[in-house]
Amino acid sequence: MKAMVLHTVGEPLELRDLPVPKVEEHQLLLKVQSCGICRTDLHIVDHELQYPKLPLILGHQIVGTVHKVGKHVTGFKIGDKVGVPWLGYTCEHCTFCKNDQENLCDNAQFTGYQINGGFAEFATANARFCFPIPDGYPANQAAPLLCAGLIGYRSLRKADDARTLGFYGFGSAAHILTQVALHQDRKVYAFTRPGDARGQQFARSLGATWGGGSETLPPQKLDAAIIFAPAGHLVPQALKAIKKGGKVICAGIHMSDIPSFPYSDLWGERSIESVANLTRQDGLEFMQLAPKVPIHSTVTTYPLAQANQALDDLRAGDLEGSAVLAINPD
Repeated sequence: MKAMVLHTVGEPLELRDLPVPKVEEHQLLLKVQSCGICRTDLHIVDHELQYPKLPLILGHQIVGTVHKVGKHVTGFKIGDKVGVPWLGYTCEHCTFCKNDQENLCDNAQFTGYQINGGFAEFATANARFCFPIPDGYPANQAAPLLCAGLIGYRSLRKADDARTLGFYGFGSAAHILTQVALHQDRKVYAFTRPGDARGQQFARSLGATWGGGSETLPPQKLDAAIIFAPAGHLVPQALKAIKKGGKVICAGIHMSDIPSFPYSDLWGERSIESVANLTRQDGLEFMQLAPKVPIHSTVTTYPLAQANQALDDLRAGDLEGSAVLAINPD
């Protein structure tokens, strides 16, 4: 099979011919149709996330069809269309797992990080961490739902019943989450890189009430803000944008250092909270919600061999919505 392989952090991925992986007893072997490209992939390549398994096949927004089924797997059959997210394994025995917090499992393993992912023609995945793809969703449309959508959904749940929301960083997750928020009769205020008029217009075209640069304040105080950009300096800025009692939610797995800020910006029972990974319950709920909205992913597709170009475009912010590798398209 063809695969894009990371051998050394900081270096481009290499196109390699590899054996099709063997399916183990609790796994599915998938013929990969599409794999979304996530900022987390950049954090791994750029060595902002430590200790990846090397050599590594990146990619944790996998959509594929079941090619083989492990002998202890139930609930899936050959030909089923399934998705594979970031969370790829949990121990099921630790305190976190036993208390419905498997996203915090100390022994967790992650797709495209410790487990080979979907930048390849075939991939294996633990069947317990695979989700059926809703009927009617092409693979390219479904792929961004598996991380951008899921992390956005978990972040939105952290915002409780906030009616006015600020999204800092209007990329893959924010463009999906805007559709969910509007479906729930919330209002979205979109914050982009300073001067990114194209990004602000994209946000308004999806129904955002307002779009502006991240250095500006919105026309009214917000109930909550979700930060998707990996930029710590946005935390104090977002605190200034929310009401008393409001919450700033940091949705990324990596963020640059948060600078110091006056206590008065936090005072008034404002709070800051992070989002870590996802749970299988998040996935099941979100995959049921997606067709009800219905969520439409704006995607730019690349062939497998152009994965490095896709990563560069994502790093430069030259995309609207999501980047997706179309590997064995529908």
